[in-house]
Amino acid sequence: MICKDRVVIVTGAGRGLGRAHALEFARQGAKVVVNDLGVARDGTGEAASGPAQDVVAEIGKLGGQAVASPHDVATEDGAQALVALAVETFGGLDVLVNNAGFLRDRMLVNLSEDEWDAVVRVHLKGHFLPLKHAGLHWRARSKAGDPVDARVINTSSGAGLLGSVGQGNYSAAKAGIVGLTLVASAELARYGVTVNAIAPAARTRMTEEVFAQTMARPAEGEFDAMAPENVSPLVVWLGSTGSRGVTGRVFEAEGGRICVMDAFRHGPSTDKGARWDPSEIGEAVTALLARALAPEPVYGAS
Repeated sequence: MICKDRVVIVTGAGRGLGRAHALEFARQGAKVVVNDLGVARDGTGEAASGPAQDVVAEIGKLGGQAVASPHDVATEDGAQALVALAVETFGGLDVLVNNAGFLRDRMLVNLSEDEWDAVVRVHLKGHFLPLKHAGLHWRARSKAGDPVDARVINTSSGAGLLGSVGQGNYSAAKAGIVGLTLVASAELARYGVTVNAIAPAARTRMTEEVFAQTMARPAEGEFDAMAPENVSPLVVWLGSTGSRGVTGRVFEAEGGRICVMDAFRHGPSTDKGARWDPSEIGEAVTALLARALAPEPVYGAS
């Protein structure tokens, strides 16, 4: 019960990772706002409350408290209403888990402007707007003298950290989420808020086709390393009061593995003390690269 009575929003919580997070938060005593539009894997189709309501019902069977949210988190009004729902229903907000997203994969030369905009909108804008309105809530509480011990857990991806062939839109959005996480962790610290990100690997509606081609499901009784439920313990701990002081970090989570990712940091450098001539740059860069770590390969690259 490490999150007993904490109020938690989980976006994209109708299926997959979001559902697993919502259920684990409930098991750990949290009151959960289950946000999901109920659309298809690529974000198309009519919004439907069914998936969110189903998770609310599951939480009820566990003896927990939850409410469904049908709000579009990539709109100003939707994000504002989402935060208001948590406050009006449960009396406050302690944790925001940004998880909503979908895929429209294409090679860059085949990627349409609409496919780019749709994916960046739901992933990156869909992180920014709930974060903004949760931050406004926590700032107001802090300025009113109400102690805040809040958490934000954003969802990036290995595609955002290393790149992924055929996912230029998704990779760019997920990389942007890391940058947003770093800025938010610095800006919101004064109000008692920590902000971290995860890069999960799990079998969900978004990844099932890839895993079906590359990885067989385990036999009955064997540990399923790709089950989304494996990622949720880290997310729930990051949402607990026990994670105070951990902020601005990115964690990979897969099966039983947790890895702290090293983001961009200053590597080898050289300083001539004057302007370089272009003819000198090749030798200088070659020397620097010889001292630097080689980049990890892009997912799907040959």
